[in-house]
Amino acid sequence: MDMLVRNSSFTEEANLSLLVYELLGNAGVCINGSDPWDMKVHDPKTYENIISKWSLGLGESYMDGLWDCDQLDVMLTKLLKFDLNDRVHGLAKARYALEILKARIINLQSKKRVFQVADKHYDIGNDVFELMLDPFMMYSCGYWENAKTLAQAQEDKLNLICKKLKLKYGEKLLDIGCGWGGLAEYAAKHYGVDVIGITISKEQQQHAIDRCQGLPVDIQLIDYRDLIGKFDKIVSVGMFEHVGQKNYSTFFQTVSRLLKDDGIFLLHTIGSDVTVLRTDPWIDRYIFPNGKIPSASEITQTIENVFLIEDWHNFGQDYDKTLMAWHQKFIENWSKISAKYGERFYRMWTYYLLGCAAFFRSRQGQLWQIILTKKSHQDTYRSIRSNSASSFDNYQPFVSFGYKNTN
Repeated sequence: MDMLVRNSSFTEEANLSLLVYELLGNAGVCINGSDPWDMKVHDPKTYENIISKWSLGLGESYMDGLWDCDQLDVMLTKLLKFDLNDRVHGLAKARYALEILKARIINLQSKKRVFQVADKHYDIGNDVFELMLDPFMMYSCGYWENAKTLAQAQEDKLNLICKKLKLKYGEKLLDIGCGWGGLAEYAAKHYGVDVIGITISKEQQQHAIDRCQGLPVDIQLIDYRDLIGKFDKIVSVGMFEHVGQKNYSTFFQTVSRLLKDDGIFLLHTIGSDVTVLRTDPWIDRYIFPNGKIPSASEITQTIENVFLIEDWHNFGQDYDKTLMAWHQKFIENWSKISAKYGERFYRMWTYYLLGCAAFFRSRQGQLWQIILTKKSHQDTYRSIRSNSASSFDNYQPFVSFGYKNTN
């Protein structure tokens, strides 16, 4: 009897391995092959995890050290280009369908749930982000048209945003999802605007307050739905991905309520090449709970009769470069925080960064900067593409605004 059980288990394991071998092989990835993008399986549990939980099982197995890959970003790019999600079946397909049903029924980004992503991700510790990001602590796509380094790409992005907003001295700027305050600091210093930045992360708020001391910047811990006031310009960078489809209308209506009639709103967001109802299960569980990447049609349908589109700029390939730069800095500085976070976190963060790089390299992921105005905005909007932080069209020396630099 024991022999029969062992033989049965061996047969099931062999069947699972053959199924995974076939699925990945169709995407150009070989199990235990010789190419650097091939999957090196250390434990056969990997096969069951993948078949039963699909992308969640793939990521969890990597976190647990059950498999490795020398060029993980290349491997995941191949899988995404082949669009293996369309080929998921069995228990994994049932679980995926359940997640979609959950997203349809539940408002995953309600006010009661909005702070979950801060607890899970943004408040894990500023040390991780300080070692990985640029001096401005920008946790969003850089602009690499002329940049050679991560720091320059992020500074160029900040300047590009300020130019597109056509900021003028003394204007009031609202930064929805201000992060660690890099954009607020930059806009106040270089363009002389008064900034209110909002975040749902206590760690980000304190860091941003410290960063912006001596500047006309107010950093508040508040949900965007609770804001009041009027602003000349509004910007949101890397926050819309946390809003959720059920709240898109509320978001844009709120921005419209807060924006002056002749104001400009810049939305900087990750976008999806097609409409998807649920985020990747692994990303949802370990990185960004309750996230939702919008498609172009979801945005355009929601803003109808609310905003006009003045400009739509896509530079999604630059996010691939940004993520690879973050990964390189993370690897270089890991020894400084390894004792605090441990090996499983290291593998999780590596999988996150390289998986997201693959998402953009496969062209499933986009990065959009969208300029929106009300019908009451009368001036012709002329957009900007070419940019260099070394040449500011509207730049004024910091000291001319009379603020004390305490940083």
